[in-house]
Amino acid sequence: MIRDHFRVYLVDLDTGTMQVLERDGREQLCGGGGLAAMLFQEFGHADRPWDDPEQPLIFAIGPLTGYFPLMSKTVCAFKSPYHDQYAESHAGGRSALSMRFGDMDALVIRGRAKRLSALAVGARTFELRDVNFLRGRDALSCGRVIRDMFPGSGRRSMLRIGPAGENRCSYACINVDTYRHFGRMGAGAVMGAKNLKAIVILGDRGFPLPEGKAYTSLFKDVYKQLTDTSIMDKYHGLGTAGNVGALNELHALPWRNLQQTHDPDVDAITGERMAEDRLLRNAACAGCPVGCIHIGYVREKFQENYQYLYRQVGYDYELLFAVGSMLGITDSFDALRLMDTVELMGLDVMSTGVALAWATEAQEKGLVTEEQTLVPLAFGQADDYMAAIEHLARNSNEFYSLLSRGTLKAAEVFGGGDFACVLGQEMAGYATGEVFFAAEGLGFRHSHLDTGGYSYDQKHEEQDVDHAVDFLVEDEKSRVLLCAMVSCLFARGVYSEELLGRALESVGYDKLAGAMPSMAENIQRIRWQTRVQTGYDAAAVRIPKRFREVVTWKGPVDPDYMEALRTEYARRIMEIGAVSEE
Repeated sequence: MIRDHFRVYLVDLDTGTMQVLERDGREQLCGGGGLAAMLFQEFGHADRPWDDPEQPLIFAIGPLTGYFPLMSKTVCAFKSPYHDQYAESHAGGRSALSMRFGDMDALVIRGRAKRLSALAVGARTFELRDVNFLRGRDALSCGRVIRDMFPGSGRRSMLRIGPAGENRCSYACINVDTYRHFGRMGAGAVMGAKNLKAIVILGDRGFPLPEGKAYTSLFKDVYKQLTDTSIMDKYHGLGTAGNVGALNELHALPWRNLQQTHDPDVDAITGERMAEDRLLRNAACAGCPVGCIHIGYVREKFQENYQYLYRQVGYDYELLFAVGSMLGITDSFDALRLMDTVELMGLDVMSTGVALAWATEAQEKGLVTEEQTLVPLAFGQADDYMAAIEHLARNSNEFYSLLSRGTLKAAEVFGGGDFACVLGQEMAGYATGEVFFAAEGLGFRHSHLDTGGYSYDQKHEEQDVDHAVDFLVEDEKSRVLLCAMVSCLFARGVYSEELLGRALESVGYDKLAGAMPSMAENIQRIRWQTRVQTGYDAAAVRIPKRFREVVTWKGPVDPDYMEALRTEYARRIMEIGAVSEE
């Protein structure tokens, strides 16, 4: 059953109560990222710090969630501990479908539980349980306990944090159904600040599918495009791990804190070798037929007579970059062991890998000592990195406490800002050139998926600032529309604006189908306005020196071109995010 209004579940942890609210705005903001920004403007506080108990933690889905394949993402919005500004993070798993079956468009959580707690919420369920006995437990063992506490079918989604979230690390993640994450910008720390160890979303109701042939026929057509054509093959086959070898060949893969963009010893961590030697199986988010999640294994000897314990570990390009090439790791088992440790601690893997790469170079240059890092950090040494990851999650000393707030925070104290690989947050693994560096540095989520800047670098030799910035602004606009539906961005080659319109019409959202251009502008505007209202100034963003020293397949980066891009893109962003005084 479609509805023009949004159905919002508002949880107050202080009182242990929940309200069901209705909010207008569907025709202007659609859902997902647009809805989340609207709810932050209602319930958030731009002038209070990120960990104020009244700051909301928001989860939102879109009008096509549950109706079409790959409409499988949830948007999580919050005031970030990383920069104390409005932020978003996106994750798949079962969370979106569980919210749809739970009869909610959004879940808003305010307040702070008196003791470490687990929240269970659904259309017929609301419960807050004391789980203080789980304090300090890793994310995966916590998951086993929470599953027993809140049994459910495949319509149940479980979100939980590890020690990093409890200790309010600025890049602590929320683990979603084991293999997916709200990874970037510190959503896990927001849960920790609210004294929430876990959130269980129970899809305990259901929803009817549209009647008639139009919906059924379109669903079959979309499903066929996603499964019977080559459009999505790469995601199921090698997955994004296939980018490792390709980007290394392009001299665009960051190595050893971006001191290199190519290394001949890449072979063991390429997608091809991972598939041949380490891949156990594929998995998929609920509502997705593609299966892009690639799961490998690590093993530990637990008895002297060569008996081993095997654990399954998800991997993809971002992970292989962050704790592989960025740390100089060229053994696939070592890379998977580091991924597993990051997973247990509940950290964002990209920020963790990049932060430790900076720390390694800082130690090489004598800016920090082994007394501060507690272990000798050296590129390629996985065992020491495993220990450092746990120190980082548990804030073992002043050095790790600073580093857990972000690489630039540590660099302010110890020096080394010139080689901090930070583009708004610790970089994603695309050293493709000037457009990408400017795009991630200034972009809304500081994500490689905010726009296709990395693709633009590969397709354009000319240095046309206006053309490049126009591309970034328009490409973001098309992506925020998908992030309001809420689609997996891997499906952007399938879900054209025309197909999205037909999909909306087939489930009864005729008005939305006819208003997509204006909706996209509205969503782009309200997201940037919300970010600016919480303190963002794009013009103040700087790109560290290390990015001016990069050499790609095109040759050395042009610092003047990158600065011109940064200046113009910042101007356009602030123009979009300007708040009318009327």
